[in-house]
Amino acid sequence: MNAQIRQTAANEWEIPRGFVPGMRVPGRFFLSKNLAETLEDGALTQLANVATLPGIIRCSLGMPDIHWGYGFPIGGVGAFDAETGVISPGGVGFDINCGVRMITTPLHVSDIPDMPGLIEELFTAVPTGVGSKSPCRLSQQDLTCMLENGAKHAVMMGYGTERDILRCEENGAMDGAQPEHVSKKARQRGIPQCGTLGSGNHFLEIQTVDKIEDQETADLFGVTEGQICVMIHCGSRGLGHQVCTDHLQILEQAVHTYGIELPDRQLACAPLSSPEGEAYFGAMAASANYAWANRQIITHIVRELFVKKFRIEYEEMPLVYDVAHNVAKWEEHDVNGVRQNVCVHRKGATRAFGPGRRELPHEFQGCGQPVIIPGSMGTPSYLLAGTKGAMEKTFGSTCHGSGRVQSRSSAKKSQTGEEVARALLAQGIVVRAPNQAAIAEEAPEVYKSSSEVVRTVHDAGISRIIARLRPLGVIKG
Repeated sequence: MNAQIRQTAANEWEIPRGFVPGMRVPGRFFLSKNLAETLEDGALTQLANVATLPGIIRCSLGMPDIHWGYGFPIGGVGAFDAETGVISPGGVGFDINCGVRMITTPLHVSDIPDMPGLIEELFTAVPTGVGSKSPCRLSQQDLTCMLENGAKHAVMMGYGTERDILRCEENGAMDGAQPEHVSKKARQRGIPQCGTLGSGNHFLEIQTVDKIEDQETADLFGVTEGQICVMIHCGSRGLGHQVCTDHLQILEQAVHTYGIELPDRQLACAPLSSPEGEAYFGAMAASANYAWANRQIITHIVRELFVKKFRIEYEEMPLVYDVAHNVAKWEEHDVNGVRQNVCVHRKGATRAFGPGRRELPHEFQGCGQPVIIPGSMGTPSYLLAGTKGAMEKTFGSTCHGSGRVQSRSSAKKSQTGEEVARALLAQGIVVRAPNQAAIAEEAPEVYKSSSEVVRTVHDAGISRIIARLRPLGVIKG
């Protein structure tokens, strides 16, 4: 690790001002010594570059799944002052509101004697892969309503229950959405894709809860040992990607309009109060709402299949929670002892609000927000809870997953999809994807250890482990 980097506490490190020219604040990241071996110098440079942006508050932040990204590192967090700060698509990502949700069932492993058969049925029911199209037939009016109201509109159309809305971050719909700033091309891409899993690292996974570390909180979350759960990871599909592309072009010009000097053009941004900044925020929020609707529709498809196949009730598959990974949001935080409204960018990071936050469902206000951290096909996923430490250290943020350590092209050269699938099957894990390349690209070995990443945030006090889940069957995009 660079000699200028200093360790400030267990699993906590600081990048001093001056690491790159123009830093307004230090950088801070959370990493165990084992994970430090996987750290890319480029990711630290990106973290330092974020610290040069106007209006950034306290420090730029990196979670233990940090790796190279577009503009911000993936695993990057930055909070910006309402008056002097900026908004940057590089701090959100192309897959706006890529996120994950967890659903419980009344089933146990013994209730699913044919996991390959179940995975095949789910693969048929949930459209998966590049260019996949939804079984839903949305009108332009439906799409506009989803851009405005997110999961709420999906539930109104019959895809889920009112309780689902209460168990989503932001109740499944961000305020401030402005569909008029979503281009015609983005809408054209979004119309056929709401209710589809997509490609890349997106997945639908059948899991079992194999260890409870905090029984009292697990009870509050409705999670029991041995239970079968379903995890869904996807985002705003082509619509969000197009929104990011469209507004990046506008904000690249806005940098010159407002005289903002950047160390990296991928950090293109505009003042939060500018017309360009407000337009991007409105389109980004609309895309985030679309993503919540997308995950809601997939949830409904999964529930209907389980109800029919296992003769359970729809209400016996409640949503534990749904969290966003790629988003910028207005939140109140304590800054130098003063409550302040700030714009928090989370790029490959999860909100982890601690106890007492009014944004949380009433039943979670005593224990903190459910935090869902997925593994990578062959590795465990985790359910955690937000903490006061996260509110103090990271603007209520934690990691979002394992973090890649190997590129997709390199992964495909290392082993074939068939080899990965055979190795997983030997561990009792069934995997299905549109093609073998998709499996090879997402082999467990190309990611950091999910257990090490999660233990790092637990030990740093920015979220606490509640339960571990073991994969049984995986559908990869």
